[in-house]
Amino acid sequence: MMKLRKTLYSVICLMAGVCTLSGCIEEYEADISASDSYLLVVEGTICSGKLNQFILSRTQSVYSTEEAQMERRAEVSVRGSDGSVFMTQENGGCYTCWIGTLSPDVEYYLHIETDEDIYESEPQKPMPTEGIADVRGVQDTPESSIDVLVTPEAPLESGRVNYYSWTYDETWEVHSDYTTHMYFDMETMKAVFRTNQFPERGWKDASGSTIMAGASSSYAGQHIQRLKIYDIDRGDERIYHRYSGLVHQRAITKAEYEYELARSQAGSEMGGLFTPLPSALPTNIRCLTSHKHVIGFVGCSLNTSDYRFFLNAADFSVYRPPMKDERVFFENPSDSDCRQLVGQGLYLCEWKDERMMPGGKLTTIWAYQRQLDVRYKGAYIIEPVFWPSEGDDGEQQSPESH
Repeated sequence: MMKLRKTLYSVICLMAGVCTLSGCIEEYEADISASDSYLLVVEGTICSGKLNQFILSRTQSVYSTEEAQMERRAEVSVRGSDGSVFMTQENGGCYTCWIGTLSPDVEYYLHIETDEDIYESEPQKPMPTEGIADVRGVQDTPESSIDVLVTPEAPLESGRVNYYSWTYDETWEVHSDYTTHMYFDMETMKAVFRTNQFPERGWKDASGSTIMAGASSSYAGQHIQRLKIYDIDRGDERIYHRYSGLVHQRAITKAEYEYELARSQAGSEMGGLFTPLPSALPTNIRCLTSHKHVIGFVGCSLNTSDYRFFLNAADFSVYRPPMKDERVFFENPSDSDCRQLVGQGLYLCEWKDERMMPGGKLTTIWAYQRQLDVRYKGAYIIEPVFWPSEGDDGEQQSPESH
């Protein structure tokens, strides 16, 4: 959601600044009206059987250094042509409501009242979405990134072009830099074995920052096959051990597809001379009380389809930059040395005693808790319920629809 607001903000600012550079032949005054510098931005989709979220914000002046501000204290509701109304609750510009099962024969739209104006999205019947047949990771060469490819199930209508959007959530396994299975006992002044002192394995979560849109026009039978929706760099922490993605698929209209393409282009070109202003982006939202422009597109879905997949590092050419061993090495430490090391917050990792051998010595290695406890990497240690058990290759994949 934040991606849209940042993209639009960048486009507005850069369009104003690109023609004021010293290399311009003549001065250019951007033709941007005052009404275009305080546009309402609407993000969200009307979905059946789930918690719906709509985010309202405002763009800033082309000369402003602030990001878009949230639109608070608006009255927002989802309405149907059958007279149904679903009121939202607001929390800092985020408006949510639970919507039960939508009727495929009813047209639904978003109704917004704010700043003495009324806005509504175009009424539309909720679109059904096919399931996802397959999601997989593919690496073309040992040096390339890992592409995530999606294949929807056979289209509900093979006689016309089908349009989709995909978003995704991520979870990946993280390990601590070092491990230890011993402990220095300050009473006996000896090394003793102790397991599970520190959590060595954890997980991190993230949501994808982009929305990928696709059309079936170039595929046989209008059936999309192995379409790339995102990639993971082979040197990214996410693929060091085991990675899981949860892909969300939604069928969309041609108009919403064109909006997503235009928004993506505006973001990738970052305010080039030929990039349209945000107010020129296609939208299905209009202001009923004035001629004010609106940014955004509100789709309507009868269901969404989810698919969870797993990637294992052993199946790909993963690059892990060499890591300098930053542990503390100490030979033949005295009891006083060991006390001092423990007092400095160090924990024993290795205790190799060869003093009984000719010329032998005692070798010890120590590390700080931040090097041993995976939580210092920002990971949590409660294993996700969907995570494969130890020894499982994690290749099972689970399509869902709701």
